[in-house]
Amino acid sequence: MTSDTPAPRAPRLVVGVALLDAPAGPTSLLTARRSAPAALAGLWEFPGGKVEPGEEPRDALIREVREELGVAVRLGAEVTAADPEGWVLANGARMRVFFGALEDPDAEPRPLQDHDLLAWTALTPEDLHALRWIPADRPIVDALLAFLATGRTGL
Repeated sequence: MTSDTPAPRAPRLVVGVALLDAPAGPTSLLTARRSAPAALAGLWEFPGGKVEPGEEPRDALIREVREELGVAVRLGAEVTAADPEGWVLANGARMRVFFGALEDPDAEPRPLQDHDLLAWTALTPEDLHALRWIPADRPIVDALLAFLATGRTGL
């Protein structure tokens, strides 16, 4: 028996980078303030973007960081979610977040797309929780801090 009902589509996948100031002994995280769309403007997030069809998540993240920040990164461990498909976002999409470090430690990220401000934020609960994060990113911040406590960034 066949059905005219299409198979359910997999949720859209987006990727983000937890970009650390140093691969060993990091003290700060690059945070990005959204400039658009209007509903998200002024809120902070992990830089990143959408995974294109046929693209691997890590490749998509390297591409997105280059497009959005103008820098090359190397990626480490994933900040894993309870859901194996990634962190659930408000629109039903899934997000996978990876630790990252600048390929060139002297490079300076710049807000080229979707952001009006970048900030190196101290890796403390107080400083990270003081930012007005996009709501779906808040649990990722807590998971990131837990991962950092173990030293397992993969960088």
